[in-house]
Amino acid sequence: MTKHKIYTMSVASVYPHYVTKAEKKGRSKAEVDEIIRWLTGYSQEELGAQLEKQTNFEDFFAEAPQLNPSRNMIKGVVCGVRVGDIEEPTMQEIRYLDKLVDELAKGKAMEKILRK
Repeated sequence: MTKHKIYTMSVASVYPHYVTKAEKKGRSKAEVDEIIRWLTGYSQEELGAQLEKQTNFEDFFAEAPQLNPSRNMIKGVVCGVRVGDIEEPTMQEIRYLDKLVDELAKGKAMEKILRK
C-alpha cells in the first residue's frame, strides 16, 4: 500500500497555510503555535527546529515528545470524514491538527480548542 502524499509533505510547507487561515479570521500565529504545541508536546524551540529542517508529517508526529492524551476529545468532521473514525494513526493526528486550526479560524475560544 502506498503512503498518502500528505505523509511525505513537510509540515513547514503547510504551516503557512494554517497561519494564513487563522490570521484571515483575526487570530494569530502564536495561537496556531500554541495549538501545535498542545497537540504534540513540542516546545516552541523544538517546533521551530522541526519547521526549519522541513520534517515531514509522518516523522513530525512520530517524533512528537508527548501527544496530548486529551486529543481524543477532538470531535467533528474534516474533509467530510469524522476524525474519530479515522483508523490510520498518522492520518488521524494530521486531521486532529486540521480540526483544531479550523476551530481557531471559526472563532472558538482557546480554552475550548485546547479541551480545558
